[in-house]
Amino acid sequence: MSIKDFLKDKLLTINLLIFAMITIEIFLAIYPIGAFVKIYIPIVILGVYFVSITIEYITKRKFYQKIFDTLNELEEKYLLTELIKTPTFTEGEILKQILEQTDKSMLEKVNQYKYLTEDYKEYVELWIHEIKLPIATSKLVIENNKNMTTKSIEEELEKVENYIEQALFYARSNTVEKDYYIKKSLLKDIVNECMKRNKNILIQEKVGINLHDLEVVVNTDSKWIIFILNQLIQNSVKYRKQGKDLEIEIYAKTGKENSILYLKDNGMGIKKGEITRVFEKGFTGTNGRLLNKKSTGIGLYLCKKLCNKIGIAIELNSVQDEGTEVRLVFPQNSYLLI
Repeated sequence: MSIKDFLKDKLLTINLLIFAMITIEIFLAIYPIGAFVKIYIPIVILGVYFVSITIEYITKRKFYQKIFDTLNELEEKYLLTELIKTPTFTEGEILKQILEQTDKSMLEKVNQYKYLTEDYKEYVELWIHEIKLPIATSKLVIENNKNMTTKSIEEELEKVENYIEQALFYARSNTVEKDYYIKKSLLKDIVNECMKRNKNILIQEKVGINLHDLEVVVNTDSKWIIFILNQLIQNSVKYRKQGKDLEIEIYAKTGKENSILYLKDNGMGIKKGEITRVFEKGFTGTNGRLLNKKSTGIGLYLCKKLCNKIGIAIELNSVQDEGTEVRLVFPQNSYLLI
C-alpha cells in the first residue's frame, strides 16, 4: 500500500474537512475573536486528523505488507488465512472473515470433487477386475479350440489385456503409496516374468532377445517394474524398423551408488528434437503420427510418472534409424520412503 493510493482513498474526507474549516472560519469572522484563535482552531483540527490517518496508514500498511510477504513464502496459497493474525482495525477483520468463508467454500468444493474422483477411480478399478474374468474365460475357450481364427482372437485379447493393465496402473498412479511394497528383488526374475508375459507377441514378431548380467538385486516393487518394462517392450515392438529383424538387449550394471537396468533395441529410433518430449502426456511424435501406429502417448508418460512415484529414475537416448536405449536407475543400499 503506497501513501499515494492511501491519500487518494481519503481524498473525499480531506476535501470535506477543508470545506468544514473554511465554513468555520467564515462564522468566526462574524465575531470579534482574536486572530490567534481563528488560526489555532483549524490547525489543531487538521493536525489531529492527519496524525490519525498517519497512524491508520502505518497500521494498515504493516498488516497488508505482512499478508503479501506470507503469501509469497507459501507454496499452498490457500493456507494464508491460517497464518495471518486478526487485525486491530475493522476493515482488516472483515477481510479476514471474507477470506475464511472463501477458503471454507473452496475446501468444501475440493472435497466434493475429490470424493467424485475417488468414487470414479474405485469404479474403474472394479470394472477392470470384473472384465478380467470374461477375458480369462475367452482365453480358456480358445485354448480348447485352437485354430488360425482363435489364435488371432487370442492375440487381440492380449492387446486388450495390455490396455486394461495400463488403465489400472494409470488409475493408481496418483496413489502409488497405497499399493507399493519395497523388498529386495532380483532383476533376472523381474525380466523373466516380463518375457513370459510378452512371449506370444515376441514369438509372433520374431524378436531376438539377448538377456545377460541380470544377477543384480535392487530394492523395489517388482509388480510396478514389470509393468514399466512391459510398456517399454511393447513400444520396441510397435516401433520396430520395417524390413529389419528386431533385436532387444536387456542387461544390468551395478555401481557404488546405484544399479542400472538397460533396455536397448535396434528399432526406428526417435528424432533428436523429440527425445526431450517423449515423456510428456499425449505426445506421440513423428513415429506415432506418420506411421499409423495408433499411439496414445500414454505409455512413456505413465512410465515416467510411476518411476518418479517409486523413487527410481528413467532415462532415454535414441538415434533415428538406429535404435533406442532406456535406463532404469535404482538407488543402492537404501529403502525409499513413499
